[in-house]
Amino acid sequence: MTDTTGPTGGARTPEQIEAEIEAQRAQLADTVDELAAKLDVKSQAKEKVASLKDAATTDSGAPRAEVLAAAGSLVAMAVVLLLWRRRNH
Repeated sequence: MTDTTGPTGGARTPEQIEAEIEAQRAQLADTVDELAAKLDVKSQAKEKVASLKDAATTDSGAPRAEVLAAAGSLVAMAVVLLLWRRRNH
């Protein structure tokens, strides 16, 4: 049997019970939406790519100087490593 008493011990009206049910439904719907968003891997990947792209480019869409410098250093290190390996073999 369901408890029809309110928090103060008085009887709850059907309207109060319906309002509580509606509040629980809304809370459950929010929870389901949050879970669905967490499980949507495709949209999470798109958001991550957009975030990384924003971090790597200026407002005009040009690459940031520090990103170009980092890419240049990686290329230079790769060239040095290849030359070093060729020289030692």
